[in-house]
Amino acid sequence: MVDAGHPKYTKGAVVINKKGDKFVGVPEQVWNFYIGGYQVCQKWLKDRKGRTLNDDDIQHYQRVVVALKETMELMQLIDDVIPEWPIS
Repeated sequence: MVDAGHPKYTKGAVVINKKGDKFVGVPEQVWNFYIGGYQVCQKWLKDRKGRTLNDDDIQHYQRVVVALKETMELMQLIDDVIPEWPIS
């Protein structure tokens, strides 16, 4: 269950409750990544506050983390190829 006052990021892990349940292996850059003004990894969990995460929820969150990591890698590749992006 995602408790009030959570999630909390610490040392590569996202702690979701007082009991200490957590997602491990979440890079800090991914945790801090924003889209449209929202910190994606945090918002997804906060939207489920008070709810027990089922297996599908857990798998979906893990996929979100991977998708964000891959998106960040692609963004860096684009920046490397087009250093003046966005073109002014």
